[in-house]
Amino acid sequence: MRQLKGKTKETKKQKKERKKEFLENKQRIFTVVLPTMTAIVLIIATYVFFKTRPKVVEY
Repeated sequence: MRQLKGKTKETKKQKKERKKEFLENKQRIFTVVLPTMTAIVLIIATYVFFKTRPKVVEY
């Protein structure tokens, strides 16, 4: 059978599955990526805070 030129039509089932996967990926961003990024930013901020605070000098 010959290949048709251009983009093939998407069936209703394929379109529904693609939309479902998109929504799942969107949910995954809020449940995995954002907490991970928040933790990384907090670790960096804590490190910078402790490295830049003044040292206590006793006489």
